[in-house]
Amino acid sequence: VQLQASGGGLVHSGGSLTLSCLASGLDFRVNALGWYRRPPGKERERVATISSTSSTNYADSVKGRFTISRDNAKNTVYLQMNNLQPEDTAVYYCNGGHTSPNVVGIYWGQGTQVTVSS
Repeated sequence: VQLQASGGGLVHSGGSLTLSCLASGLDFRVNALGWYRRPPGKERERVATISSTSSTNYADSVKGRFTISRDNAKNTVYLQMNNLQPEDTAVYYCNGGHTSPNVVGIYWGQGTQVTVSS
């Protein structure tokens, strides 16, 4: 199983980015998927999850600004991030490997850096 994340970069405060995560070797359609992040010097935190039926859940800190979505035909999960703020700076990881969005899956992508300048 491989999760290949991409789309990170450097943006100014208020800017937008879209992260993508291509999954291979995974029964994509039945898996819940998620995005997590690790800010500098902090613990990993959940950002958003999406179930196999596309039910979504967000951390309070990103509600209204981030949108998680999935394309089962492309085995890809996305994270659209709008109105980015410096506190969103982190390494972002995609996650999968469990059918429940309430359980952290066993598979992780390699991480993609998002840096937001003020």
